[in-house]
Amino acid sequence: MPEGCALVTGAARGIGAASARALAADGWPVAVNYREDAAGAKAVVAQIESEGGSAIEIQADVSDAAETEAMFAELSERFGPVLVLVNNAGVRADALAPQLSDEEWSRVISTNLSAAFRTTRRALGPMLRARFGRIVNVASVVGPRAHAGQANYAASKAGLIGFTKTVAVEVARRGITVNAVAPGFIETKLTEGVDGWQDAVPARRAGTPDEVAACVRFLASPEAAYVTGATLTVDGGLSA
Repeated sequence: MPEGCALVTGAARGIGAASARALAADGWPVAVNYREDAAGAKAVVAQIESEGGSAIEIQADVSDAAETEAMFAELSERFGPVLVLVNNAGVRADALAPQLSDEEWSRVISTNLSAAFRTTRRALGPMLRARFGRIVNVASVVGPRAHAGQANYAASKAGLIGFTKTVAVEVARRGITVNAVAPGFIETKLTEGVDGWQDAVPARRAGTPDEVAACVRFLASPEAAYVTGATLTVDGGLSA
């Protein structure tokens, strides 16, 4: 394993927290990024440390370019380069398309898609020099599969999948993989209030953050070195 660290954005809870724990279990020093939930991030760090791992919580709004750059600079000084990047931070602002405001559209696109572009761009330089890197983008089945009332969210996640494929092709020769996971209905705060899915999922249950994190862990592992440009769907058969 090259010397460096893993960064998980939006890791104070849910899929991000589970992914941080999974990467720490594989021996990566993990940066647990959060925007507002300091207590949640500290709890994730405490759990990782209690299990023998290394982690720090680090505050930054990844939709803000300056805060993102400051976060990477701090991590580079403390742990070395970010060699595993999990772009998990995401928000929702649901409404039918005619009722979506410009602010609701822009906020979702900025956090879910533009932030992933900026963190990826910032991480790639050190990854290219190391000739090693793992980038995992947390997309959603809502990208390729319509869900009324989420035009902004669907656009951001579909864009993230397209971004994943293109960057994967650009850097594949340098030992860097870029993949996505596309969760379905997972038991997280972000899916609270999303109704009408129970009968649509063949598995007849919601997934868990740990089940998504297991896929993130695989895509970040040495065993996944020949997997790039892929989108791994984790949805209990919803999109089958």
